[in-house]
Amino acid sequence: MPLPFPSRAVPVVLAGTVTALLAACGPSAAAGPAAPPQPAAVTRAATAPASVSSAPADVRPQDSTLSIPAAGISGLRVVPYEGTTDDVPGTRIQDRGLAASPYGTRGGVGPGQVGNFLVTAHRLSAGGPLRNLTAVGAGDTVRVTVGGVEYTYEIVATRKTSFRSARSLDEQRAAVPGSPGATPTQAMITISTCATPEDHAEGNFWSDAQGNPEHRIDKIGVLRGTRTS
Repeated sequence: MPLPFPSRAVPVVLAGTVTALLAACGPSAAAGPAAPPQPAAVTRAATAPASVSSAPADVRPQDSTLSIPAAGISGLRVVPYEGTTDDVPGTRIQDRGLAASPYGTRGGVGPGQVGNFLVTAHRLSAGGPLRNLTAVGAGDTVRVTVGGVEYTYEIVATRKTSFRSARSLDEQRAAVPGSPGATPTQAMITISTCATPEDHAEGNFWSDAQGNPEHRIDKIGVLRGTRTS
């Protein structure tokens, strides 16, 4: 599904959903004029309840592997760390060609848990493991395997996050995507990566200290099944 990049996006609340963010980008932005901040945008699709597990968010999750057939991704290692999306420790993990998953008070939860399982990885640098994330659309499946258990998520929405908007970042990292402060009731995954090509095409060359461009592409999924692998 192509991700629209309008000049002015409108934020939409994803009620009753929890995400796991998979996203990051390489430090490839060049110096240039900064575009005005834009709020987050969400493309919505129907969701259904899922059977989920619950665990304390401050307990370190195990390493897992991520597979997204629609993007040609198979067995991408996801390394958990205590922090928040695309911070310095997370970027160091991504620079190794791996995916990073923040947890704790400023991050998300582990695979299959109620809440926001955030996953980020580079799109352009370090092998570009998420280079084809834009090809993923509603109805596509995501499989996460950890500790002999495979969790299957269904992509239900595409979201656009602005790194220059505190509100947009809060919505991306919230336990219920789009609804900071809301109590999660189901397990979701948010897979996030940079929108560098799209930003540069619009003349937006802004980047933060880690080389992240202004915008992120987020694919949001709901847990649909769990099985022992």
